[in-house]
Amino acid sequence: MDVLVPCSLQGWKAYLQMLLFQRRDMENKITIQAFAHCDGPCGVYDPASARVAAEAVQSMTKKMVALSAGDADCSSASYINTMSRFAAIKEEEAQKCKKELLVLWTDFFKPQHLESLPGLHDTFWQAAKLCSACKVEVSEQHAQELMDAVENIHKMFWSVKGREVSWIRAS
Repeated sequence: MDVLVPCSLQGWKAYLQMLLFQRRDMENKITIQAFAHCDGPCGVYDPASARVAAEAVQSMTKKMVALSAGDADCSSASYINTMSRFAAIKEEEAQKCKKELLVLWTDFFKPQHLESLPGLHDTFWQAAKLCSACKVEVSEQHAQELMDAVENIHKMFWSVKGREVSWIRAS
């Protein structure tokens, strides 16, 4: 029997009541198979999602700079709409990148990795700070620094795994 384990407290209560009822009826013959996908127990980690998000941040930043440098009417509805869309995407992707990096930092990397990667904590801390900077400003320099930091994390990650995986940009 496959069972999807609930995530809410109310769902857990109903789930446990169902299990207790079934357990009495089937005399310990229940097999439970749970499915989940999260940053904890699954063990599936890859810095690729952070790279994709960082690339989107850089792309939106470049588009914002190009749009503001052009001769468009900055007070037109079209300009404001386009610029606000670019800004929203940039901020959302910077937050995604930060989340992905924090999952790698706090869940994948372990204390023993510090022996071979003494700059691990500072690298992740700086990358997370760059994500925040890219959210609140339009800086091509910081967007490039974020890409560089994510590339460095990519190399650290795959070196720990003992694999050589090429750094490939989508754009």
